[in-house]
Amino acid sequence: MSTGHVVPTRVYLTVFAALMILLVITVIVAFQPLGAFNMPVAMGIAVVKGIIIVMYFIVKYGSKLLWVFVSSSFLFLVIFLVLTMNDYATRTWMTLPH
Repeated sequence: MSTGHVVPTRVYLTVFAALMILLVITVIVAFQPLGAFNMPVAMGIAVVKGIIIVMYFIVKYGSKLLWVFVSSSFLFLVIFLVLTMNDYATRTWMTLPH
């Protein structure tokens, strides 16, 4: 029976260190008065964390078909976020009747 690929311990420690650094950055940014930029900055850091995990543990040791599925998932995530933010940004354009 095949045991699959073996990931070196150095990779795990590097990814762990990167995620811990991003965690500290997230906590520091959370206490800064950024106004309307709090959510986009937090989402940006979360996306970077997700990309690190996907790239090191899924895509690096996966097949080309996995690349297609991961890429299409990110594409649809971006589409959904853009549509949601567009809806949220334009809600105040309509005035309610009195």
